[in-house]
Amino acid sequence: MPDHYIVAIANQKGGVGKTTTAINLGAALAQAGHRTILIDLDPQGNASTGLGIDPDRRHHTVYDLLVGEESLEAVTQDTDIENLQIVPATPDLASADVELSSSADRTRLLRRKLQNAAPGKIILIDCPPALGLLTVNAMVAADAVLVPLQAEFYALEGLSQLLTSVRQVRQTANPALRVNGVLLTMSDYRNNLSQQVEADARATLGELIYPTVIPRNVRVSEAPSHALPVLIYDPNSKGSAAYRQFAAEFAARLNLTPEAA
Repeated sequence: MPDHYIVAIANQKGGVGKTTTAINLGAALAQAGHRTILIDLDPQGNASTGLGIDPDRRHHTVYDLLVGEESLEAVTQDTDIENLQIVPATPDLASADVELSSSADRTRLLRRKLQNAAPGKIILIDCPPALGLLTVNAMVAADAVLVPLQAEFYALEGLSQLLTSVRQVRQTANPALRVNGVLLTMSDYRNNLSQQVEADARATLGELIYPTVIPRNVRVSEAPSHALPVLIYDPNSKGSAAYRQFAAEFAARLNLTPEAA
């Protein structure tokens, strides 16, 4: 593993479990002993809320990191989960696209700020549900992209658009960027469509699709309203078990051990 490993969690389609995956992957990695930072790059700030960071605690945010002169260390704060920190977001971030558009280095701002991250940390970036300047900044900064993919009819069509964007970033700004993998989410095995989408995805993308599939689970849906990852809200739920298993697969793909992290 390099000094630190940066993964952008991205899908331009909303409602696919992207933020839920960011929160619970971060929590599962932290519980396994990996020092992890979650950067909330979505102006909605749902990852911040989902980890219990109330708006009045978001004094220094990812907006200050991108637009201001703040360092990563200055805008990072602890969560209630050991080994897991967060760079929170507020709605101010929505104006960043416009403010950054005049900058000559506008796609590389996040990369520059993350270059001096403390060694041995995993950095997860929860991207907004759009392929705008914020998501491009995340991809330019990242070593890899993780794609949550909802088991629904149009899933593969949207995935194709995202992979095209990854290819464009690789060709223009970040030749080392790769796809870490695709995580199937919100799957309901009682539904033939979910099974068909999974079969089509595995036939098309092979080993890029993670073995673990995140099930549609009421406890996963309830957890954000309690400002908790499902791993904390209900550790024994099927959703928690699935995210722990996925985190182990994710760590294995990166050859991570808690000592190395």
